[in-house]
Amino acid sequence: MKLDILAFGAHPDDVELGCAGTILKEISLGKTVGIIDLTRGELGTRGSAAIRDQEASAAAAILGVSVRENLEMRDGFFVNDENHQMEIIKMIRKYQPEIVLCNAIDDRHIDHAKGSKLVSDACFLAGLIKIETTEAGEKQTAWRPKIVYHYIQWKNIEPDFVVDITGFTDRKIAAILAYSSQFYDANSNEPESPITSKNFLESLNYRSRDLGRLSGVEHAEGFTVERYLAVNSLGDLI
Repeated sequence: MKLDILAFGAHPDDVELGCAGTILKEISLGKTVGIIDLTRGELGTRGSAAIRDQEASAAAAILGVSVRENLEMRDGFFVNDENHQMEIIKMIRKYQPEIVLCNAIDDRHIDHAKGSKLVSDACFLAGLIKIETTEAGEKQTAWRPKIVYHYIQWKNIEPDFVVDITGFTDRKIAAILAYSSQFYDANSNEPESPITSKNFLESLNYRSRDLGRLSGVEHAEGFTVERYLAVNSLGDLI
């Protein structure tokens, strides 16, 4: 299955928090989108790997993505080495995306920056024909995405561009809240973490509103780029 966009997250819910609005909008425009989670989030303060598996499936259904896979790397301890890069390369070649979305380049959780660099490096390596990989016993074709974009997570990184997600925020929040074990619950007796506060949940709305305010729309999501973007004309930037 060839996809237009492939979104990677170090943990289940990273993609939803960082770029669910963009994914929803692109799917509404006819694009095919998939999600690859690097880990099962087994070190999370609340919930368990099994619970997060179920939540990830529920969130994927809300988003309407074509596929979601989990590479089952070690939460907290995966590294950017050849073995891990090869797993990403196989996914890139399997789905042949034009665009890759991945974790923030710098963030509070160490896995986010690690995952960002791991995916970015693998996207380059996936285009080298002398690196051989197989899928279901068949040799894969080399493939390099046209562009890699990094979504924004905990830290307020200044975006290089924003996507207008006006009209998609309600479904974005619904996809996030599919991870009921992870976020604010006044009745929960489980330990608190930085993402379980009511303030964090509310911040999802006021961040998108603020990025929208700055860009002249109601709601927006921000991204950073690794290299310059080329457009055909100035009108493409309107």
